[in-house]
Amino acid sequence: MASVIRPQILRQAFAAAPAKRAFSSTISSSVPAFTFRSAQLASRQRPLVRSALPKVTRVAAFHASPARAILPPLPQEVHGSVNDPVPVKTPSPTHGSYHWSFERAISVALIPLTVAPFASGSLNPTLDAILCATLVIHSHIGFEACITDYFPKWRVPMVRKFFDYLLKAATVLVLVGLYEFETNDVGLTEAIKRVWQA
Repeated sequence: MASVIRPQILRQAFAAAPAKRAFSSTISSSVPAFTFRSAQLASRQRPLVRSALPKVTRVAAFHASPARAILPPLPQEVHGSVNDPVPVKTPSPTHGSYHWSFERAISVALIPLTVAPFASGSLNPTLDAILCATLVIHSHIGFEACITDYFPKWRVPMVRKFFDYLLKAATVLVLVGLYEFETNDVGLTEAIKRVWQA
């Protein structure tokens, strides 16, 4: 609706601009003179005339400007020619259906593992360790998918490698921290119970 009305409003504003010009008190130097005669008249009436055109022009330029990307596109490489076929990777069930099934299994396993320690009321360190490991694996898979989507190897190989190593280091650090928390402190389930009851 707005895209239909906007051109009509701009046409009306441009049509009203000459009428506003006669009643203004200051000038605008940003309006170009279209003819020699209008330039002579503008120079004679310089202290009294201000065109409403610059404001309308700024509004029109703001609404009609083309969309620009925030960051420039990265350099692109063309391998081969236009007639070469697109290289297709060899299919592998490890990177396909097995990987997808493992992601779904981890996600589904989190539901009973999250509920079981609180429903049973007993503190089982083995169950707590399985819950921690499943949470870390689930988080690792999710962040890995984000890195794969937003930083493809063919486009930004160095950034991709950096974020892959950063994710692996963070995963190991979280696993070590949870291990220390499970063995030398109260454990994840008991900590959540204490926070919940505080």
